[in-house]
Amino acid sequence: MLLVNLWSKVKTFFREAAPTLKNQRLIVLILLLCQGGITVSGAIVRVTGSGLGCITWPECHPGSLVPLEGAAPLIHQAIEFGNRLLTFVVGAAAVAAIVAVHMARRRRELKVYAWLSLAGIAVQAVIGAISVFLELRWWAVAIHFLPSMLLVWIAALLYSRLLEPDEGEPTRVFPQAIRVLATIATIALGVVLITGTMVTGSGVHSGDGGVGMEGRLDVDTQSMAVAHAMCMYVYLIFTVIVVFMLYRNNCPPAVKKAGWVLIACILVQWGIGVGQFYLHIPRWTVPIHIAMSSVVTAFTSLLWAHGIRRQGATEGLVTGSVSGDEKYEQRQHELAQR
Repeated sequence: MLLVNLWSKVKTFFREAAPTLKNQRLIVLILLLCQGGITVSGAIVRVTGSGLGCITWPECHPGSLVPLEGAAPLIHQAIEFGNRLLTFVVGAAAVAAIVAVHMARRRRELKVYAWLSLAGIAVQAVIGAISVFLELRWWAVAIHFLPSMLLVWIAALLYSRLLEPDEGEPTRVFPQAIRVLATIATIALGVVLITGTMVTGSGVHSGDGGVGMEGRLDVDTQSMAVAHAMCMYVYLIFTVIVVFMLYRNNCPPAVKKAGWVLIACILVQWGIGVGQFYLHIPRWTVPIHIAMSSVVTAFTSLLWAHGIRRQGATEGLVTGSVSGDEKYEQRQHELAQR
């Protein structure tokens, strides 16, 4: 009976409440930060050699969901277990985003992005388990990292698209030629990320203190780093071309600003990468480089999203949709009557 009453209250709340556009954006911003943040915690797991602090999944050790004294170095268990717990934080943020867009009665596109975020987190948990069972083989860890960048991309796209009114007309902001160039730049970013995992996969940071170079990518790390840098230069060149074309086609200031911010982020990431190369990849630089990978990915997504925008007379909506505003106003009226 208690569960029935609780479910009844939840359904009533869904019918009567509708989060404002500001609150929707705040929730999705938290999701975006969480998606990027868990990649940083994963990098900390790797550089501290804590990847096998928990040797099984979903348990930490056979017969125990939590760390066990003496089963592995306590610090390694704490770091790996903490990274696993962050999955629930990211999942909660994704659920909050789903609830927000449904309560506000937003368009299907936004609901799809929110649900993809949650589904991606579930898939990532499984991939993480597989990488543990495979004792952190470099390619398994790479496969674990790359979907995280895709989830960052989706969260950034959702954050951007929320501002567009659901009933607005999709309008091309910059020519198709620029959008094609932006797409090529995005593909180049994907290659940069893939080669980046190969640099790490051939290096000394295996993810577990006892693994050493077993299961590592058998290529010269310096040569791989050079190849990674060349791919980054291609990505940067295409991004600069996109920004140049934005000016040449007299695009809106917001689009140009997004382009310049992205270029600045790429240059910062380039500086970090160069520092890593000449310092021989000290462990403290890896989480910083990973964090900037999320930042660059997010701003690439934001620039790409500017290509087509929904515009129209409904841009002043409180929730972003006409039906959502009706629900919101009804709720405000009911609260005023109490």
